[in-house]
Amino acid sequence: MGSHGILSEYFGHALDQAEYDKLEDNTYCGRIKSCTGVIAFASTLRECEDELRSTLEEWVLLGLKLKHPLPEINGINLNQEPQHEQLESLPAEPVCP
Repeated sequence: MGSHGILSEYFGHALDQAEYDKLEDNTYCGRIKSCTGVIAFASTLRECEDELRSTLEEWVLLGLKLKHPLPEINGINLNQEPQHEQLESLPAEPVCP
C-alpha cells in the first residue's frame, strides 16, 4: 500500500470514481456511485471536490463504527476483521532506540 495508510488509499481510489455535474444554476454536484449516499453540492467544482471528500471520510468512519458493509474499492476491503499478531511474534528488545 505504500507509505500512505489504508484509509488514505481507499479514499483516493473512491474519489477517482467520483462523477461531477454542473447544474442548471451553475453549481456542482459530485457523487461516488459505489458509495451509496455519498453526494455533495457546492458553488464551485473545487469546493464540491472538497465537500465530497469530507462526506466520503465521514461516511466511511461512520460505516466502520456501526459495522455497515462498505464497498470494496480497488481491492481494498475495509470489512475484514483486523488481524492481530501474537505477543510472542514481537521482538523481545525494543526496536526504537
